[in-house]
Amino acid sequence: MDSAPELEKDKSQDLASRFPTAYSILFLLIILMAGLTWIMPAGKFDREMNEAVGREVAVAGTYHEVEPNPQGIVEVMLAPGAGFYDPDSYVANAIDVALFVLFLGGFLGVVNATGAIDTGIRSAMVHLKGHEIWMIPILMSLFAIGGTTYGMAEETLAFYALLIPVMMAAGYDSVTGVAIILVGAGIGVLGSTINPFATVIAANAAGIPFTDGIIPRFVILLGGLVICIAYVMVYAHRVKRDPSRSAVAKQFEEHKAFFLKRQEAEEHSDHLTGIQSVVLVLFAVTFAVMIWGVSSQGWWMAQMGALFLGAAIVIGVIARLGEKGLTNHFVDGARELLGVALVVGLARGIVVIMENGLIADPMLHSAAQALDGVGGLAFVNLMFWIEAAMSFLVPSSSGLAVLSMPILAPLADFAGVGRDLVVTAYQSANGLVNFINPTFAVVVGGLAIGRVSYDRWLAFIWPLLLILILFITVVLSISTLL
Repeated sequence: MDSAPELEKDKSQDLASRFPTAYSILFLLIILMAGLTWIMPAGKFDREMNEAVGREVAVAGTYHEVEPNPQGIVEVMLAPGAGFYDPDSYVANAIDVALFVLFLGGFLGVVNATGAIDTGIRSAMVHLKGHEIWMIPILMSLFAIGGTTYGMAEETLAFYALLIPVMMAAGYDSVTGVAIILVGAGIGVLGSTINPFATVIAANAAGIPFTDGIIPRFVILLGGLVICIAYVMVYAHRVKRDPSRSAVAKQFEEHKAFFLKRQEAEEHSDHLTGIQSVVLVLFAVTFAVMIWGVSSQGWWMAQMGALFLGAAIVIGVIARLGEKGLTNHFVDGARELLGVALVVGLARGIVVIMENGLIADPMLHSAAQALDGVGGLAFVNLMFWIEAAMSFLVPSSSGLAVLSMPILAPLADFAGVGRDLVVTAYQSANGLVNFINPTFAVVVGGLAIGRVSYDRWLAFIWPLLLILILFITVVLSISTLL
């Protein structure tokens, strides 16, 4: 009697196994964008330096068509490499992120060699037994704080290898670990309040104080966080009761073997040695210093990479790994995240094709025309969807703000809508899309570390996206009418 359901399950699993990898998806998107450069008319806005933003921004009313620059097979093959470093782009380059990922992998390789993480996980599970579910709201709230205050995104890549084994040891799955980080920080960025890389840049580009409209953003932040925490907790509880209901049920045992391989290899003590305790303290201090540096000292990937390199050396010396042991474990750890580093360049290559093919500005011009003459309520909601569509092509919050706000924000004056609502619609749309955006290095990188395929992530998150879209639409609409 159960043969039909089992047959459907096998078909579903077979389909999942044939789903393209992140590398193929991103390369196909590069090809698609190159194809559009042969079809779409090319155009550009004039640009001028905006001192408040610190970058050149598009000037409203200056759009003009230019000679097309279609991208062929040579440009397609060059795009992934160019994605790592393009000094003329308005979007952050990928080389610094990729190198940071490799330094992070090396650091984790050295720490794992001491056994401190594994023993620490076992010790934590002993103390939290029966209450593991409460790690979810606590951790998601912390990541959300990072997202709303300083746009925590690429920095989260450092936490996946740490948190996923903890979730697996607690009886959950790798999707739960990925969701805590990606959705937690993501809802913070979506509901940014003082985020300099989204709210502040967008407000400056729109010509308003960044504090304008902060109340609706707080409502979106707090309401969205409650929704996301509840969603992840319900999912985690369901998976713990019945692992077959996991979004990655087919890989559940494989993930356990990978993420908990050192714990399950043999019986280990759950008591930390003196050296392991020191290593864990240094491990925690490293992440604390990283957060301090990014949030208050203007650090970015180079400084964070140097921090993890220095911490790896200190830990290797304290743990007495020796010169060969230290370097070998560092290189092995970096090798495990090499695929993540390559994905970063591929994702950025899509934007390179759009910029070089001169089709980014025509898309923005079309969006401005679609908003012309639209009433207030329709204007704000249409703005949300336009920014969502553009976010797939320009995932960077600061890059999208610099590109779109100088052109789209002034249109709010004719629709009788405050420019602050345009900023809120932009950051909500960009944050929402970046839960699933295959062109966003944080998404493809986090999924790669968590060994969660893109189709399985979509299967997990699509109901949450629908709920958040409805919630954001209601908040934007009410704010427009007030």
